[in-house]
Amino acid sequence: MTRKYFGTDGIRGQANMEPITPATVLKLAMAAGRKFRRGDHRHLVVIGKDTRLSGYMLEPALAAGFISMGMDVHMVGPMPTPAVAMLTRSMRADLGVVISASHNAFQDNGIKLFGPDGYKLSDSDELEIESLMESGNHELAAPGRLGRAKRLEDAPGRYIEFVKQSFPRGLRLDGLKIVVDCAHGAAYRVAPTVFHELGAEVIPIGVRPDGLNINKDCGATNTTLMREQVILHNADLGVALDGDADRMIIADEHGAIMDGDQIMALIASSWHEQGRLRGGGIVSTVMSNLGLERFLQSVGLTLIRTAVGDRYVVEKMRSDDYNVGGEQSGHIILSDFGTTGDGLLAALQVLAVVIQKQQRVSEVCRMFTPVPQLLRNVRFSGGEPLENEQVVASIKDGELKLGDTGRIVIRKSGTEPLIRVMAECDDQALVESVVSQIVDTIEKVT
Repeated sequence: MTRKYFGTDGIRGQANMEPITPATVLKLAMAAGRKFRRGDHRHLVVIGKDTRLSGYMLEPALAAGFISMGMDVHMVGPMPTPAVAMLTRSMRADLGVVISASHNAFQDNGIKLFGPDGYKLSDSDELEIESLMESGNHELAAPGRLGRAKRLEDAPGRYIEFVKQSFPRGLRLDGLKIVVDCAHGAAYRVAPTVFHELGAEVIPIGVRPDGLNINKDCGATNTTLMREQVILHNADLGVALDGDADRMIIADEHGAIMDGDQIMALIASSWHEQGRLRGGGIVSTVMSNLGLERFLQSVGLTLIRTAVGDRYVVEKMRSDDYNVGGEQSGHIILSDFGTTGDGLLAALQVLAVVIQKQQRVSEVCRMFTPVPQLLRNVRFSGGEPLENEQVVASIKDGELKLGDTGRIVIRKSGTEPLIRVMAECDDQALVESVVSQIVDTIEKVT
């Protein structure tokens, strides 16, 4: 069955345009409510959001849909995606919902759904919800069985304590100066508090959301400001989150960036030394750098690759019992603690290693030298350019040029009208030539 609404990470699009309209979101809530209404108990849905202006439009539409299905709704306001996943499981809710377009600009928004176990829904669950949206067979609740809605005022405190409990007992952040960039997003209240309460001196930036500035020139997808602030304040490190705080990028004391691959390498090797790492390696996606794979092999560990999307990483981790996984973009999943990517949990695990080794971040966190890798995005307006004969031939030619020394990964974005073209090998000039050739060909046929 072809997917009409759901992409690689929930439903996403431009706010107030299909499918991100109040009418469609109302249908989604009713369909999801029908799917997850089980038994005669009082059903509960936890709804969180980031700081986008359109969240105020979508939140009441979702609440109305669930209430009409006889489900109570607890609204937690701006909270990280992993916080909603945690609360869903902790409160024994039947469903968790996050209103967010993650790293996208303010004009986009999206809906992410979590099951009672705190994990993102499977493809089969999403397809069933789509079918229910189309059929409209919802069996509305009787007037006396309508749900009730309320604000959950203690949600931030619950999540803050949950994150702090993941930090190794006996360790503190005293003496560390940390720049924390919250991207004017969902973690603008909780993230600085976590680091402060663990003892750090915190320089918060990106903590003045106005509904329009989420991810704008800040956060995990634009680290320039965070890096500048690290240098300006002579900080020990910087932590940049994205709009819903499920991803994280670190800068060392010199402002040099450590992406998700470096972070996974650090956590995996540390946990392996402690006997905590399960599965004999980690799970990441086809986008992770070849240097990560070579580093893991050098310490006797393996890299299992999946399709792009933290949901697919989590599925593989669960099926094969791995407890560390993630993406180069900074989604880090640590299943000993959480069910989805969590920027704060990952940052604290990195800081634990820094403190234990009593070294600078630059000495601890650069685990390997990345293989030259280039990613370029090509915007397209429709059609299937990757099926064009000229594009297919260009990709094949690039693969022949790289041979066994490198890789090409080309895919459609699941969240934007983009084709992502990535290549890597030890020869930087060859990588640039191959990517340029493929991009030029795609642009000619679109």
